[in-house]
Amino acid sequence: MVRFSDLGIEPGLIEVLAQQGIEEPFEVQTEAIPDAMLGKDICCRAPTGSGKTLAFGLPLISNTPEAESKRPTSLILTPTRELAEQIRQVLQPLARTVGLDVLSVYGGTPYKGQLRKLNQGSDILVACPGRLIDLLDRKALRLDDVGIVVLDEADRMADMGFMEPVCSIMDKCRPERQTILFSATLDDDVKKIVENYQTDPVEIGIGPKEISMDSMSHFFWNVKSNRKAKLCAKVTDKCGRSIIFCRTRAGVNRLGDQMKEIGSSFTTLHGGMNQKQRDKAMKKFSSGRSRILIATDVASRGIDVTDVSCVIHFDPPDDGKVYKHRSGRTARAGSTGTVVCLVLKSQIRKYKRIQHEVGIKCRFIEPNFDRLEGREFIEAPPLKYDDNEKKPRGRRNSRNNKRSRRYRKSNGYKSQKSGENENQNHKRKGKYNYRNKKKGKKKASYKDKRNNKAKFNRS
Repeated sequence: MVRFSDLGIEPGLIEVLAQQGIEEPFEVQTEAIPDAMLGKDICCRAPTGSGKTLAFGLPLISNTPEAESKRPTSLILTPTRELAEQIRQVLQPLARTVGLDVLSVYGGTPYKGQLRKLNQGSDILVACPGRLIDLLDRKALRLDDVGIVVLDEADRMADMGFMEPVCSIMDKCRPERQTILFSATLDDDVKKIVENYQTDPVEIGIGPKEISMDSMSHFFWNVKSNRKAKLCAKVTDKCGRSIIFCRTRAGVNRLGDQMKEIGSSFTTLHGGMNQKQRDKAMKKFSSGRSRILIATDVASRGIDVTDVSCVIHFDPPDDGKVYKHRSGRTARAGSTGTVVCLVLKSQIRKYKRIQHEVGIKCRFIEPNFDRLEGREFIEAPPLKYDDNEKKPRGRRNSRNNKRSRRYRKSNGYKSQKSGENENQNHKRKGKYNYRNKKKGKKKASYKDKRNNKAKFNRS
């Protein structure tokens, strides 16, 4: 049995992993860590959820030197904000043990905090290409000292049109850097990066070359538009934790309103939400406080949520590749899953083409809930204050409140009408009478003082 110590990982890092319940490396970690520790370029094909973050994170932390202000020494590029934050949360406790700092930068968040941390000297930078380009244009950092570059979900970045920004970022790093690439598939755009930016890379393949459709039960239901929301509610009630994919942000919000009327437990996620809202949505779904995640394709890649038993295509995907990545959110780690497509009459031809691209053949039938695999879902108890509710504000310790009746009562002062605590009332009355007298008394002038002194002397 292989252990992390056999792969050359430092004892301090192994201890932190053990505290998190991680004692044995996954297959991708066993294959990638030894060569990465030696500084070799890595080209690894592995599915999401296979343990890629530690596969590149542990060697990166071991080999990263301390950084100067605005000059990080290691860079991790990711396609989405959620994945960037997820990587930072995994690596931060490990990096802290060896005195390194991890900073994540992505759009939708203020620049101020990121600029401050870059000035302090962040060693490992986890970034989305768009925000990193903005920071480079602002001259907030330089990449001349970056000796290790990791491209995570490289094929997803190619799909999102990030190849040109990624190449410009790579050109600004050290020429003799180590380049580690992880991708679920090795498409033509990814192969160009391998050819142009890696030197004799070690090629690693984990799992099937493509997402397997065999472990999923696929259903294509003929439906009418006005019945889709109710069908989604019934499917998720039977199948348990589910993700519903819509094509647009407006579609996500509209379906959320309909599910709220039905009474289903859900949360929404799309690119139009700010980062705080997106983080809350993912936390609510991953923690089990909601059964359903309604999302655009932003959640089809790079999000590792376990125990998703059902995926519903509320709107059709663009092509077979997107269908695979959406459906790949279920049937993970050897389990089975259910995929339901809600097909309008006008969408049958498109879904037939998708079936051909994916390599499956299913009939278009009327909805039949008896054929769905039922799974129990126990919803986690809600927080004391829900994410959408404002927490009640405590009483301010301000001057106005100190003078308020409530403050005076809590400190022993009673109203004169009550007749209680006469001693305190007497003191309070005397104090305020003194102030009134002081306010009403006219201050004597210098001339008056001189006349009074002369009058006293004459007497």
